[in-house]
Amino acid sequence: MAGRTLRDTSHPAALAATSPAGDECLEEDEDELEPGLEEAEAEAEAGSGAKAAGGPRGAVLTRRGITLRVLLRDGLLEPARGVLSIYYLGKKFVGDLGADGTITWQETGQVFNSPSAWATHCKRLVNPAKKSGCGWASVRYKGQKLDQYKAAWLRQHQPNAAPADESLASEGEEEEMPEEEEEEAMRDGRAPAPEPAAAKKTEERSKKQQSKSLPEPVGTDHGAPGKRLESKARVPVRYCTLGTRDSARNPQTLVEVTSFAAINKFQPFNVAISSNVLLLLDFHSHLTRSEVVGYLGGRWDTNTQLLTVLRAFPCRTRLGDAEAAGAVEEEICQSLFLRGLSLVGWYHSHPFGPALPSLHDIDTQMDYQLKLQGSGNGFQPCLALICGPYYHGNPSVESKIAPFWVMPPPEQRPNDYGIPMDVEVAYIQDGFLTNDVLQEMTLLVEFYKGAPDLVKFQELWSQDQTYLDKLKGSLASRTPKDQSFSHILEQIYSLLRLSS
Repeated sequence: MAGRTLRDTSHPAALAATSPAGDECLEEDEDELEPGLEEAEAEAEAGSGAKAAGGPRGAVLTRRGITLRVLLRDGLLEPARGVLSIYYLGKKFVGDLGADGTITWQETGQVFNSPSAWATHCKRLVNPAKKSGCGWASVRYKGQKLDQYKAAWLRQHQPNAAPADESLASEGEEEEMPEEEEEEAMRDGRAPAPEPAAAKKTEERSKKQQSKSLPEPVGTDHGAPGKRLESKARVPVRYCTLGTRDSARNPQTLVEVTSFAAINKFQPFNVAISSNVLLLLDFHSHLTRSEVVGYLGGRWDTNTQLLTVLRAFPCRTRLGDAEAAGAVEEEICQSLFLRGLSLVGWYHSHPFGPALPSLHDIDTQMDYQLKLQGSGNGFQPCLALICGPYYHGNPSVESKIAPFWVMPPPEQRPNDYGIPMDVEVAYIQDGFLTNDVLQEMTLLVEFYKGAPDLVKFQELWSQDQTYLDKLKGSLASRTPKDQSFSHILEQIYSLLRLSS
């Protein structure tokens, strides 16, 4: 979120008019129909015969009876390698269509009996909370959604049926872009990268942009490069003073967080965060006077109700740089997928202010929570972290990194703001710095090198400490006791001195 983008992530765009949307899609899920597939195809054949004979049989045929085998038999599809594809949260999956109606996923060779089975499997690899695959609306044959071919079959064999909204486009017009359905899992990133990277509000981005990326976290103070945000002192307000939403209220108003105990409730999930995650996002936050954004990767265990945050993915993008955002989000999506992690949250910085959410942050977080949770009954938390690296109100040189979650307003007051809740977290001290973290730190230094808003690390932050001293002091508590990587850290610090 080069400004801020967990999509502001990538967010939900509606599926095409004839396609069901999100997890609630009422697709004809053949997974449930496989046992009676022969009967379904027999019904389809009877429908064709009835049409020729002028009988009523075809009139009662439902879309459920139309399978890939039926479409292959009647010539609407042809078996071939690589003709099937799925786009989901920046990840592309390619499959072969067999003459028997099965789908072979090229990456692993696994065989699936239906579009829904394949789509559900692939999407759960990216987003474990996914309840269904919406296969016929998600899987494309030569660039066109399969449900369009189903509609074409119905037009041929049931001419009296209500016409479909979408016409079957010419084959080969494959759109190399994530499908709108991706939005269902998160909102498009705002600025550069997944939400964390972009700074625009989700509402400001087109739905297609939103469907492209990870949910994007939205930034609060997106100052222009070089602008000293420390001059903008904001006094936090208590949630109880907000009342009903007011368009005249400044969206950058900071709000104090509320503890679950204060409202006699239990925290609905447990959280554990790796110290390497904190180190990398703290380092990222120290580099510039502008806000930064990034994503959080990890795992959600429904049995223990434990959310484990294992990796930070900084968005190396500039605020408002929409062109770079897509590429950055794609890279992060691939990194999540390859590491077997799912998107579990986002982070952003308040460079010279307290680590408290603004009204804008609260709304963004609420959007992300809905996106990651999906429309089913399952629950998957989405965590937000705010880092205040240079806030002089912090009790020590260590940056304040504050986790928060948003509780929806009471049902009887739907127009109130969501309630920002303080989240209790267990911090896990990593035994060593991974190469991933060290490489990411180096890439961040290179990205911000020469930028007008790069922090001048040789200047004084306080009477007796430079900005570099401040950075080192904050990272010290998050650095593993293993000193084998200390020389590499010193090299990175040297690069910072030269860059600034």
